[in-house]
Amino acid sequence: MSKGKLRLGVNIDHVATVRNARGGAYPDPVRAARLAEEAGADGITAHLREDRRHISDADIEGLMAALTKPLNFEMAATEEMQRIALRHKPHAVCIVPEKREERTTEGGLEVAREENRLAHFIAPLREAGSRVSIFIAADQRQIEAAHRIGAEVIELHTGAYCDYHAEGKFAERDDELKRLTDMAAFADGLGLEVHAGHGLTYETVQPVAALPQIMELNIGHFLIGEAIFLGLADAIGEMRRLMDEARA
Repeated sequence: MSKGKLRLGVNIDHVATVRNARGGAYPDPVRAARLAEEAGADGITAHLREDRRHISDADIEGLMAALTKPLNFEMAATEEMQRIALRHKPHAVCIVPEKREERTTEGGLEVAREENRLAHFIAPLREAGSRVSIFIAADQRQIEAAHRIGAEVIELHTGAYCDYHAEGKFAERDDELKRLTDMAAFADGLGLEVHAGHGLTYETVQPVAALPQIMELNIGHFLIGEAIFLGLADAIGEMRRLMDEARA
């Protein structure tokens, strides 16, 4: 059975990407976040990368001051990012893998190999009051490790599912959706809250949104792209409509 309304977290990273292309102050990611709130977002996601390629430290300051909805602070498992998160104490932190040369997050975090380090890394974040989420592939070994280290939430990486759809590899897409389905149920059985995200579009969102264990989807790049054509509020509104239709 469904656990209620499926939440939508809107990632505003790529508003900052556009701003940084010219090196000025426009467009403002904080303004985009406030518009997203007004348009029906249940939360805002921002990834402060080590190289600051899009979101900046000042953006995080601005978001913490301006938002009325929860901030999901995406971060690598580094001492610098831990210090920043402990200073701001956002509603949630999502630990993601990060490689400097990648254009976007390419896969889930390898939790099982770094279980001891990550357990110690997230403990102060939990003690500070932030909900800790781990961004991982739909893999039982990684989910079990995330559970053991004390994460409250996992976010399943939907990138492979979306890529297979875009490439017309529908058998592989359906296999990946089956993995997402099975692992969402498995994680829920362990008592973890289940989120999902990465690469979701109007074409791919509904099969994931229909999974009853998933409580939140985090979507960014596609919505910022669609905003060029539709406006941000309408782009978010259409995603919200599709999610609600699928969950109903």
